[in-house]
Amino acid sequence: MPSPFQSAVLGSSLVYPNAVVWSEENLVAVSCGNTVSILNPGHLGVRGVITVPSSKPFPVGVVDGEGKDLLNGCLLPCILSSDNRSCVRSISWSPVGLANNAGCLLAVCTTAGRVKLYRFPFCEFSAEWIEVSDISELLYDYYKSTSFGDCQIVTSENLDVTPRRDIADSDSDYAPRVSSVRKYQKRKRLNAAILAEKDVDNSRNTNTPLKIIPISFYKGKSKETNDRYLSTITLQQYASRNEMLMSLSVAWSPILGTSGNGVATPHNNSFYGCSILAAGGKCGKVSFWRVHAPDCYSIDNPRNSSKVSLVGLLKAHDSWITAINWASYGSNGSVPHLLLVTGSSDGRVKIWLVNGEELLKSLEVIHDTFSLLKEVMTVDSATISVLSLTAPSQSPWKLFLAIGKGSGSFEVWIIDMRTSKFEKVGCYNAHERIVTGLVWAFDGRCLYSCSQDNSMKGWILVENSLFEVPIPSKSPGLKSSSDASYVFDSCFGLAVSPGNLAIAVARGFNTGLLNPMYELRSHRAAIEFFWIGGQQLDLSSANCQDIDTESFPGFPEKELFWWETNILWSLNQYTNLNRLLSIWDIVAALLAFKQSAPGYLDHILLKWIKSYLSSQLSIPVTVLTESIKFVPKLSSRQLHLVNIISRQVVLKEYKENNVIGEQQELEGSGVTKDDDRVNVWIELLLSSERELLERLVGFSFSSVLSLLSDPSTGSFKDGRSSPYALPQMEQWVSQNRKNVKDHTKFLAAEVGKVEKRRLEDLLGYDKDERCNFCSAVVPFESTENAICSGVNYDNGDIQRHKLKRCSITMSVLPTKPSWHCSCCHRQAIKLAPDVLFRMLEYPSDFESLLESTDYQNYSTPCCPFCGILLQRLQPEYSLSASTV
Repeated sequence: MPSPFQSAVLGSSLVYPNAVVWSEENLVAVSCGNTVSILNPGHLGVRGVITVPSSKPFPVGVVDGEGKDLLNGCLLPCILSSDNRSCVRSISWSPVGLANNAGCLLAVCTTAGRVKLYRFPFCEFSAEWIEVSDISELLYDYYKSTSFGDCQIVTSENLDVTPRRDIADSDSDYAPRVSSVRKYQKRKRLNAAILAEKDVDNSRNTNTPLKIIPISFYKGKSKETNDRYLSTITLQQYASRNEMLMSLSVAWSPILGTSGNGVATPHNNSFYGCSILAAGGKCGKVSFWRVHAPDCYSIDNPRNSSKVSLVGLLKAHDSWITAINWASYGSNGSVPHLLLVTGSSDGRVKIWLVNGEELLKSLEVIHDTFSLLKEVMTVDSATISVLSLTAPSQSPWKLFLAIGKGSGSFEVWIIDMRTSKFEKVGCYNAHERIVTGLVWAFDGRCLYSCSQDNSMKGWILVENSLFEVPIPSKSPGLKSSSDASYVFDSCFGLAVSPGNLAIAVARGFNTGLLNPMYELRSHRAAIEFFWIGGQQLDLSSANCQDIDTESFPGFPEKELFWWETNILWSLNQYTNLNRLLSIWDIVAALLAFKQSAPGYLDHILLKWIKSYLSSQLSIPVTVLTESIKFVPKLSSRQLHLVNIISRQVVLKEYKENNVIGEQQELEGSGVTKDDDRVNVWIELLLSSERELLERLVGFSFSSVLSLLSDPSTGSFKDGRSSPYALPQMEQWVSQNRKNVKDHTKFLAAEVGKVEKRRLEDLLGYDKDERCNFCSAVVPFESTENAICSGVNYDNGDIQRHKLKRCSITMSVLPTKPSWHCSCCHRQAIKLAPDVLFRMLEYPSDFESLLESTDYQNYSTPCCPFCGILLQRLQPEYSLSASTV
């Protein structure tokens, strides 16, 4: 097995398959026993945690019967359960944009059958993540309202209420009704009931399965209110209800309705901007939960949370549902076609076509929006342990399905949705024990598998055949100092990074080989990160013909070729505006090559720039110089990528606050100020940022003029729309008249003709800004920082304050918390309009752009200069997501 480039030790043991998941915002979650550890791959020393709480049994009813009835076969799973501690069975990240800070939600399913949603603690500054919703409680409320779907419950309108006072007062869930005409039971039955009471008392603070309470236990007790009473049910009903509430696996659908940069659109239109959470249960049913994006994103209002509602139920299997997976196919619209795959404990796999639009618009629980496309019977009928489904972007109507089983084998199927053709690629006895992880990478061309037998393997799909290939053994950079000679005996899951250049593997330690004094007490599991950017994706003997391989001793020629191919492929994937810009793995790999092979880094970046310009230029400096001329023709997403690569890779040695200034100083990397290559990259960075700012200013001017001509179109005072700091934008245009375009000057002149009193009444126009601390006038000198004119004291001293400006409105930031970009370190108090991120070039006519989009109903929490997700600035000791 190849060596990891970094790893981290976990304090709890791994138990269930698919134990590691990687989010779109670059956070890794690992299910370890009764906790979930959340890590940032760029900073493994700081972590978040979710601790599974104890949960009381659901009050589904009471059983009237002797103690011997409790040994009935249907109740054996409840009676024989001896482990009172819950552990995490399944976890799944939501698409980005569903949390109230625009991040991802984490769904956690436990062995107690509970499903809960958690969010990042962006306001609390704590390690413990915050519970957002209890899905199981909502499911119980629904089943209770429908009497659990059966009509044979023993009920009576004339029941005498006789619960014991101490039990009824402490927990109303244990206060059922009994008939007043029932005769007194024998003394031995009463004694048995008293024993049952002790069991109830002992179980209240545990998460054991639902307790069985004989009805005679409540005989002769005082009367209480009706909401404290439970119905009398049969043993079969009790077991059935227990299974209906017991969830085993969870999975999120792709986002339904997005903004132009992959973030869920806040649901001003209540039908869009949401995802569907599927929860598979013991009873063979799948419940579907619609989770909306918040009304607006915030970093200081934790109460503005997502809305959750049950929208569908599907009887998918006759046995336990042990694995679920989603995929969208064939459509790039706001409501994609959805495919759902479910696997069960009897070895059956079913493929369902899901009507996403019905789930979006439904106001009640529906059952008929799912159609069965195919039922797959595996060869050995072993339990389905993990499923992986993907739709390649090159062939969106073709899907690849991998099915992992408890026998150690896995199957691969190819699904063509246009012809409804299902083709089995093969069944592979790849592992000796249960398959615990399967994940597709590189647009479905590569598959990775792992098993509890401690093996991890790589496979490539060539046409309709699967071939095993070695996992890349070389790392692009120096080996991490934290690497250690860990000893493992199992793998419990793997996950691929957003850019597909790295893979995370959760592994369990071989405790017999650990040092009992220094390791045995603290080492329960570990998470390892491997580079897979050099993964071979076909069987040809490809090589880098235009690379001097002698310059990279010890690095296989074939891996150099595939590193180049895969990095360029990964960068090109982000030209799709429906993908969140999260390129931590790309930046980390490029930085590693910069340290070990700087010439190879230059080669890759020049090829990338050439692909943008679609030209073949020979001299490197000429390539970059020519690219500056074409900056207005680049899309906003391409400019964002140029800015990130410039700041985080090429100009990494510069001081952060001097990168775009007139005086650049290096921090001892051997690069001089006279380096033409560096100077050209600085000019490219300045040109691209100026271009993005000009697009923002031009759009703001145009939207203001449109609003003045037709006030019924809306208002900008709600803070969720376009910026309105017109005085600062007008001054910026005036200061940069040599560099801005004629169309921008024209728009600024048109705004200048508008009566200032009208602008003040409509938009809060205020030419003179005031300091937050001394109320002195703040002159406009820079788009980044400001210094107030100060206060004069009697002794002649002048006290001035240095202030930050909003990167979007250019106005002085208030003292309340603001959005923060982890790449350029700018701050913002308002959010950029979504249309800014969808511009393919500088528009010649902003008016037509305004007519083509409902620009006032969208607000995107992304940096206008870097395009990455904005977040609240966190202390160093607190976990934060780092997309770059």
